[in-house]
Amino acid sequence: MDHVICQLCSKPFMDPRILPCLHSFCSQCLSKKVEDAEPQRSLQCPTCLRKFPIPPGGAGVLTRNLHLGHEVEIAEYMSKFLSDHAVSCTFCVNGCSNHAVAFCCSCRMFLCKAGQDCHEYVPQLFAHSVVGLGKESATLLPTIMKPAELYCTHLKHKKQELDFYCKSCNSSVCRDCIISSHKDHNFTELPTVAETHRDEMRRALKCAQKDTSILAAAIDTNNKMTQQVETSKQEAELAIKHAFRLLLETLERRKKALLTDLEAISFSKTTALTLQKEQLMKMQDEIGHYTKMAAHILQTHTDHEMIALGDLLPTELKATLKKVENVSLTPKQSSNIHVSLRTDSLIKELSIFGQVMDSPPSPSQTTWSVSVAEVKEMFYVKVETMTSKGERYPHGGLQVKAELKPKSHDGAVVPGQVNDHRDGTYTITLTPQTAGPHQLLITMDGQHVQKSPCDLNVRREYSTLCKPELVINCSDDPTDIAIHDSGDIYVACFSDNSIHVFDQAGHQKRTIGSCGSGDGQFNHPHGLFIKGDVIYVADRNNHCIQKLTTGGQFLQKFGQRGSGQGQFSCPISVIVDQRDRLIVSDCNNHRVVMLDQAGTWLLNINGNVSGSHAFQRPYGLALDPQGNIHVAAHGSNTVKVFTPEGTYVRSYGDIKAPSGIHIDEEGYSLVNAQTGNCLSIFDPQGNKVHIVGNLNQPLGVILDPKSGSLYVANYGAKAVLKYSTL
Repeated sequence: MDHVICQLCSKPFMDPRILPCLHSFCSQCLSKKVEDAEPQRSLQCPTCLRKFPIPPGGAGVLTRNLHLGHEVEIAEYMSKFLSDHAVSCTFCVNGCSNHAVAFCCSCRMFLCKAGQDCHEYVPQLFAHSVVGLGKESATLLPTIMKPAELYCTHLKHKKQELDFYCKSCNSSVCRDCIISSHKDHNFTELPTVAETHRDEMRRALKCAQKDTSILAAAIDTNNKMTQQVETSKQEAELAIKHAFRLLLETLERRKKALLTDLEAISFSKTTALTLQKEQLMKMQDEIGHYTKMAAHILQTHTDHEMIALGDLLPTELKATLKKVENVSLTPKQSSNIHVSLRTDSLIKELSIFGQVMDSPPSPSQTTWSVSVAEVKEMFYVKVETMTSKGERYPHGGLQVKAELKPKSHDGAVVPGQVNDHRDGTYTITLTPQTAGPHQLLITMDGQHVQKSPCDLNVRREYSTLCKPELVINCSDDPTDIAIHDSGDIYVACFSDNSIHVFDQAGHQKRTIGSCGSGDGQFNHPHGLFIKGDVIYVADRNNHCIQKLTTGGQFLQKFGQRGSGQGQFSCPISVIVDQRDRLIVSDCNNHRVVMLDQAGTWLLNINGNVSGSHAFQRPYGLALDPQGNIHVAAHGSNTVKVFTPEGTYVRSYGDIKAPSGIHIDEEGYSLVNAQTGNCLSIFDPQGNKVHIVGNLNQPLGVILDPKSGSLYVANYGAKAVLKYSTL
């Protein structure tokens, strides 16, 4: 029956009151707590330690715990039921001295035999619940003994049951109260209000049950996580012990290897010194022997004996002394044995070796940035490692790698040089050897970091363009150039009415075509374009476009002189876009014409109009990375840009008679100026960044993305110039 004992006084509850945390204590005990806590104006629950402000009326205004009071009452009666001592009758008025034999749960009285009989024969007492005394009845008492009826406390309304509830006063009232002191108040029947509270409690209970299930699942997850933490701890502990065992084994092996080396060096030095010492001692013995013999001879030999001995002894002594002159008298070996251990750096490395963290480094969260990449110039990748929680990982020692891979099959993969700053950041340097599209791959412990691999374009270095590295003589007036996948260079020769084919070294391999108007014959060919194994030729004075194989076999031609659909007047240039459309600069008709592969007209971009999009005498054509069409307007001294659908976008450049034009992978425009005798290079925004001078009426220009070579048809000098952009 511990639940009916007050935690403060350790006695059965007396007038139990409920705190907001739903813990109950005796009213008197709480009043004492309130007095002690008065200066702080807060009351702390002794059970859960929550704090609450002291209500203005003190502990006396706290809610009574009626149910707990009823349980206390039951506990008190049960103790008497279970007592070994007899219980006196409390029913008889005249002070009955008889022992009780029963108990009335309704009267709350112990009954003697007469009182029990009274309950059996008096009609008003028939409905009362009477039980006999004893242990068996005591166990039934909590279910039989109902809470005592509550009656109105008003002096004039005694024995009036509290059947109503005044909402205005938040109190239970009797029938007489609602027509007197609670007149005009908002009231309702007590069971209705009680049922409302029950409904609220049911809803709260339902929510609590739902939350209990959620909490149970969370606790289960927590338990599993706790188990996983223990498992992870054990695995990490094994890994740490294994790593340090390997380190100790490695150190022990290294110690033995160093001691072996030391022993070998010491043995070598000692052996050399011993041999030298033996040699010197032998000479010393020889000299000592000859010296003693000479002293003895000088003391004992007569003149005849000296003459008979002759110079034998001096000769031997001199020979021995000669040996002394030729032998090294200083030790052949030094005493130094140098030991290089670099313990400071090793201890420093070991002091930060390994990390144990609650959140490991995460490749998917790791960030990085890259500087501008230019061919044969060092650029930087800065990596900042992050944890799975998105926090900075503060340690080094991770296997961070980077490599730059050209998208073309010709270039070599460039590995990155990694600098570990030991604070979670890394600087990687790379030096690309080729320009154009590349793929940058960054990994951490073998896994790609976020946004890796990614596309990276390596810029070409145009600022160093000055002198050509090769001059290909072409006495037949070169007008345009195209490069085949094999590396062969195709040159349109204006005066020779043919196409010359050169290798990369500038040696002519063959000639395609001849003068005439027949199939595969040309009349001043001006523009060339190669796609796959097909050559497209802008045949200027035959006013048509011809298609041939790169081997020279005729395939198709279309167009004739005129200004209508399917007609041309001196076509200068032809290119093929991503949609496989032919785009032709129809020079004397001041327009750009789009055709399909069969030669069917699709669209005209007319330049002979008014406005900013007007142009005269279009020459070279090129496509930028977005597919826009750049028109070198020879007669307008500028470059006009149109969308693939022919809508005007912008103009750029102040160029004297722009002729050939080419655009690289990054959007840089290379524009020849025929009368300006130079090649101008513009960035993607149309700003001039470099000029190559000393040309003579340059026309066609093309960049070979594989080799990085730039070719210029230097028409006035009858040559093709080859520059390197690497």
